Amino acid sequence: MIEKVLEKIADQVLALDEASLSTLRAKYHTRLQHFDATREWERAVIIYFLINSVITKNNMFNDNIKRLENQRKNGHGLKKTPPAKVGKPHLTLIKKKS
Repeated sequence: MIEKVLEKIADQVLALDEASLSTLRAKYHTRLQHFDATREWERAVIIYFLINSVITKNNMFNDNIKRLENQRKNGHGLKKTPPAKVGKPHLTLIKKKS
C-alpha cells in the first residue's frame, strides 16, 4: 500500500514543470536552514528535496540521452548498463605496514 502511495506522489511530482520548481528552490533552501521543530519546517525540507530530485532526474536523463546520441554517432550502437551484481561485494583486505 505504501508503495502505491509513493508511486502516486512520484507521478504527481513528475507532472510539475522543472522551471517552476527551480524558482521555488531558493525559498525552501532558506526555510530549511532556519530550523524549528514544526511540521512546516519538515514540509519545507521534503519540498526542497523533491525539487532537487526532479532537477537531478532531468540532469541524469539528459546526460544519458547525450551519451546514447554520441554512441550512435560513433557507430557503437546501444550499450545497456550491465545489471548490478547481487551478493557479497568483492573486497580486498589491505593491511597497514607498521
